[in-house]
Amino acid sequence: MDNNKAIKENLENWNDRADVHANGGYGDLNEFAENPQEITGTVQRDLAVLKPFLPNNSVAGQRLLHLQCHIGNDTVSWWRLGAKSVCGLDFLPNSLRYARKLAAKAGASINYVEGDARYAAAAMPDKLGKFDVIVTSAGTITWLPDLKEWAKSIADLLCPNGIFMIRDNHPLLFALDNEGLRIKQNYFSKTESFYEDDSSYVVNDTADGAAKVKHDRNYNWAHDFQEIVSVLRDAGLTIEAMGEHQETDWQASPMLTYNEQKDEWTMPKEYPQIPLTFSLIVRKDN
Repeated sequence: MDNNKAIKENLENWNDRADVHANGGYGDLNEFAENPQEITGTVQRDLAVLKPFLPNNSVAGQRLLHLQCHIGNDTVSWWRLGAKSVCGLDFLPNSLRYARKLAAKAGASINYVEGDARYAAAAMPDKLGKFDVIVTSAGTITWLPDLKEWAKSIADLLCPNGIFMIRDNHPLLFALDNEGLRIKQNYFSKTESFYEDDSSYVVNDTADGAAKVKHDRNYNWAHDFQEIVSVLRDAGLTIEAMGEHQETDWQASPMLTYNEQKDEWTMPKEYPQIPLTFSLIVRKDN
C-alpha cells in the first residue's frame, strides 16, 4: 500500500464525513453551542480516565492540546471544563472549518491548527508553546500508518511533568470481522486494511435516505499494544496507567447497544464481554 496515496484518500473520505457529522450526524450542534454546560460523552469518558492524574482532578488552568480533533465538539468540551488554553489539531481543512464555526458560536477561545498528528510538533506555531495535557481519543491512531513520529511529537510538545492521554479503539477490534466476534485478519502491527463504505459511522447513517460520503475509500493500520507502548517509551515518556473498557464511542460492531443518556455503546449481556476501548496515561518526566 502506498501510504501517501492512502492518506490522501482518507483525507478525501473524512472531508466528506465532516459535512455529514456537522450537519446532523453529531446531533444538533447549534443546540450544543448554546448550552455552556454540555460536555460530550467522549470527553466525559476521557476525563474519567485522565482526572486522577491531574492537579486537583481537573483540567482547570491547564494548557491542553487535542490531537485529531475533527469538527471540534470535543475540543469545545475541554475548553468548557476550564482549561487555561485549548488547541485542536487535525489534518482536514473541512473539519477545521466546521470546528472554527462551532467554537465561534460557543464563544470558545480555541486555536485550531491544520496538520498530520504524526508531525504535530512541526505543525504547531511556536507562539503556542508547550502543553500541560495532550489528549486523543475515539478512533484516532488506526488512521495513522506509523506511530514513531507521532510519539516523538507528543514528547516534544509536552512540558516537563506534562500528561498525555489516549483512549481509543481496542487493538482487538481491528482483527475482528464486521459481525464483531470472529477473527478475520492479523492483530499485530503492520497489518493494513482497505475497504469501501459510503456511510459515515454515525447512528442510523445506514438507513434509507441517510447522508452518504462521495469518497468511500478507507485505509486503516493496526497498532498492537507492544507498538503503542514501545513508541511512547522510546520517545522518553513514562507509562503511568493502562485501562481496558467495555464502553465505546461508536457502533464498532453491529450487536452493540446504544445508551442515549450516556452517549455510549456496550456489548449486550448475552454476548461474550470483550474490551472495546483501551486507555493509557503517559507522563513526561521533569
